[in-house]
Amino acid sequence: MDWLTDNKVPLGAWINSLVELLNDHAAWFFDLIADVLGFLIVGLIDIMQWMPPLLLVVLFAALAGWLHRSWKLAAGILGSLLLIINLGYWQETTETLALVVFATFVCLAVGVPVGIAAAHRPWLYTAIRPVLDLMQTIPTFVYLIPTLILFGLGVVPGLISTVIFAIPAPIRLTYLGISGVPKPLIEAGESFGATKRQLLWKVELPHAMPTIMAGLTQCIMLSLSMVVIAALVGADGLGKPVVRALNTVNIAKGFEAGLAIVIVAILLDRVCKRRGAGDGG
Repeated sequence: MDWLTDNKVPLGAWINSLVELLNDHAAWFFDLIADVLGFLIVGLIDIMQWMPPLLLVVLFAALAGWLHRSWKLAAGILGSLLLIINLGYWQETTETLALVVFATFVCLAVGVPVGIAAAHRPWLYTAIRPVLDLMQTIPTFVYLIPTLILFGLGVVPGLISTVIFAIPAPIRLTYLGISGVPKPLIEAGESFGATKRQLLWKVELPHAMPTIMAGLTQCIMLSLSMVVIAALVGADGLGKPVVRALNTVNIAKGFEAGLAIVIVAILLDRVCKRRGAGDGG
């Protein structure tokens, strides 16, 4: 067995060389990405924090109540967000919401088209499936190191790491939804002379929409689970007080910040559910 351990495959050295090569020759490109993404996220945070907290809370509650036709949901959102304001975590909550919303938007903008393409081309899904498995199973700290080196300290490496971790969910569920469309339904559309584009928009996507929406909610939950990890590389939000509480063994602060994360997760999950799926009122 000594010959096997003495002749180690230098995978780590190869990856390190690749990251150093990118950092040496494409630093301007990664700096540009960091500047653009940072500007967009900070802009979204500034808009949310510019509005009076109570007004924004009322708008959130009214929008959710209107979307789901549920006064119970609106009342729950109103009370929960008022509790977050009372605990003193409103600023961190808006920062977390901005990060989650932006990460979810990027994941859906990339993941849904890739999932559709994979459903129409089985060879493509066969090719990307190992990559998706790797993205979901590799410890987040592993790819947090190269993103930190390439994009610097701040919210951008946290966003990139969140996208890497969360994007397999919309890709997989979009693939399942599109590939699960019954063949007789597609054949019926073809018999009426529908083109491939018409089949996609009028047959496949409507049938797969519940599964795609499940991918959306999973993406949101996975993004929220990365909040604390993103705080370790300088991203603002509810992860920062959790990390500070961990460093100082502050049970009260850790519980309050953790409760705020749970509240945000539950509210986003309820709001993003399809109307009538578990809503009351």
